[in-house]
Amino acid sequence: MTEALLCFHMYIKNTTVCIIHYKKGRAMIHLNTYGWNEKLSQLKQKSTFKALTHGRISIVHRTCYEVISENGLFQCELTGNMMYGKSDVELPCTGDWVVFQPFDENKGIIVDMLPRERTLFRKKSGTVADKQAIASYVDKAFIVQSLDDNFNVRRAERFMVQILEASIKPVFVLNKADLCFDRQKVEEQVKHLASQMPIFFTSIHQPQTILRLRESIAEGETVVFVGSSGVGKSSLVNALCEKSILLTSDISQSTGKGRHTSTRREMVLMDGSGVLIDTPGVREFGLTIEDPDSLAEILDISDYAKSCRFKDCEHINEPGCAVLEAVNNGTLDSKVYESYLKLRREVWHFSTSEHEKRKKDKSFSKLIDEVKKRKANF
Repeated sequence: MTEALLCFHMYIKNTTVCIIHYKKGRAMIHLNTYGWNEKLSQLKQKSTFKALTHGRISIVHRTCYEVISENGLFQCELTGNMMYGKSDVELPCTGDWVVFQPFDENKGIIVDMLPRERTLFRKKSGTVADKQAIASYVDKAFIVQSLDDNFNVRRAERFMVQILEASIKPVFVLNKADLCFDRQKVEEQVKHLASQMPIFFTSIHQPQTILRLRESIAEGETVVFVGSSGVGKSSLVNALCEKSILLTSDISQSTGKGRHTSTRREMVLMDGSGVLIDTPGVREFGLTIEDPDSLAEILDISDYAKSCRFKDCEHINEPGCAVLEAVNNGTLDSKVYESYLKLRREVWHFSTSEHEKRKKDKSFSKLIDEVKKRKANF
């Protein structure tokens, strides 16, 4: 039986958990546990480099990528064509599937990247319309907040609209439920979010809450953890994996909060279940949505908007506005309405800036083509 599996075990290398089978005397990783499927296989067949090895980006360093493949973990770099021929947002991110040429025992060169799906972006800090890819091929995104001063419904709405825009399923995880808090008050504040995403109260000191969260992750699913620093994302990942895989810090004596530990987006594999991607805490999460109208449906305002007198109602001061009427009679929470207006202004600003940026890029590309033609005529 040449294909017989001789043994099975798990090992941890560079904080990436790998399931290993030894087949024909060499290590084999089953990539279906990392999300590989028939659709990805078909996409690879369209690549110029379809005969080469494929794998998934588990960690992105400054100039190096850790790639999980059937033959183990590889430290890879990009070809010059990829490094200088792509914009920053087009470069591989954690979760991307890539094709690479192995060399030496555990090194390789990435030569191609499969088309992205379900990619979570955020607006790059300090820019008008530049995007930053956080993770790709994501099935669910856990929005993690802690039940202390970090709890912020408006921030959760911000994450939620961006996640839904990427066709990713959002999940709201209210962590550190062992702290003293008013659960009834919290549930009242988040009830409008419950129609868009499940809500979990969790604590690493309450195993039953972790079990419920673990049961929500199916085998082969990829889950990205997002949220501020110190909310316990890495501790949750460790608890879900039932082992210390990611570094965590003790509670700060001065603030009573967990110290931020994660400095990179990092993929780990749950035993017999899904793929988890931990991310560094973010202070700012700018939206990269290009359609302001999508916000109304996500924040449950569209049902009221259908009854407005004018189809192009802006829901600000127009006569016969059903949205304003709902706010005035208390049917629609005024804070949700204010959040909607704020996010809509931000989305409009981004989409306008993105449109202008594309026009400039198109004009610049046209100018380069004209210069090339002139050179060719000499």
